[in-house]
This record gives sequence, structure tokens and C-alpha cells, in this order.
Amino acid sequence: MVTVTKSSEETERPASAVRVSIVDDHESVRLGLKAACIEAGFAVIATAASVPALVAEMAGKECDVVVLDLSLGDGESVTENVKGVQAIGAAVLIHSIADRVALVREALAAGAAGVIPKSSSTKTVMAAVETVAHGEVLNNLEWATAIDADSDFAKAQLGRREREILHLYASGFPLKLAAQQLGIGYSTAREYLDRIRTKYVEVGRPAPTKVDLLRRAVEDGILPGLDPDGIDGR
Repeated sequence: MVTVTKSSEETERPASAVRVSIVDDHESVRLGLKAACIEAGFAVIATAASVPALVAEMAGKECDVVVLDLSLGDGESVTENVKGVQAIGAAVLIHSIADRVALVREALAAGAAGVIPKSSSTKTVMAAVETVAHGEVLNNLEWATAIDADSDFAKAQLGRREREILHLYASGFPLKLAAQQLGIGYSTAREYLDRIRTKYVEVGRPAPTKVDLLRRAVEDGILPGLDPDGIDGR
């Protein structure tokens, strides 16, 4: 029987509190994370043993980030679970055993904002929750390890100018300003950007939005982890 619980923090939280939900099929983990989140001043909206149960409970409610276990034993794939969480408008923070590299890679490819090992300290996990809740990409060792250990992970073969455009544009520069920085015309910069997106599609890593391009730039070592606040998504 799936158990879903709500915290009274939902109605008592300050307007600025981070809103968190938790999905893990171990009750002790759910309870521990819930207590830690409340102690950190976050509002725990719901906890559940599966993503479908959480989605049902979250109907009409808002949440900033869902802390999601990778292996729930519910028959759903990692991709299905990540997409299911994203469908309710929440970012995804993977909370899992660090050696499940293939599953971590799948989660990141599906759009998870980052991964934090279950062996991490409570303070580190709470810091990761806050980072992801505020729209930032959690670029850490686990992310890098998942990419480096995956033989199927293909980097787009970008030229020097393409990397320069991606570096500036994904950093938050409007394309016109990025072009000016490089001493090229706007139309030329647009061509480079279109070519970059095409190359990422060709290696199975599409990047239709500016935030997606930021993710690709981080994954490929063109940028460190950045705060995408203010990125317009065009």
C-alpha cells in the first residue's frame, strides 16, 4: 500500500521557503529527509513511495524540487520518473547510491538538475536541495563521474568559434552581445548557434532552449555549474 503524507508546514511556511517533496520507497529515508528539510526551514509538501503516487497527491499544488530515489522498484523507468516529476513543474534532485552510474546518467539525460549521493551529509543534501530549488544546475563530482564513466555519452564536436559562442550565450549573454564580444555579426552568431543545436541533436543530446544549452555546456566542460536565473530560454 502506497503511503503519501503531507506536512502542516505547507500552510505555515514563509512565502520564501523552499517547497520540497520526497520520493523514496524506504519509509525511513522519507522520514529522515522530511525531518532534515523541516529543520532546514523548507516546506515539505508531500512524501511518497512512487512518482505516480506523488503526482496524484500534488494535483493543484506547487513544489520547487522533488528529491527522487533512482531505484523505486515500481516498474517505472528512471526517465519516466524524472519526466513525471517535471510534469508537475518541479525540478528533480536525484538522491541515490553513488555507484549506480548508468542510472544517474539516464536521469541527467532526462533532465534531472543534479545528483547527490545517499552517503552525503545532511548539510550537503540540504544545500543541494536549495541549489536545485533556485533553478541552478548542481555540477558536482557525481555528475562528472556519471558522464565520464558512460561509454555511450557522446560529446558534440564543436569548433572553436562554436565553443566560444556557446560559452558566452549559455553564460547568460544575449546573442547580439555575444556576437559583439567575438567581433562577428549577429547573423553569423545565429548560424553558429543553429549549428551547435544541430550537432547536439546528432549525438542524441538535443538542446532546444537556452537552459538546455547551459546543461550541455556544463556536461561538456565548456562551463562550470552556473546559476541560470535570468536566462530567457530563447
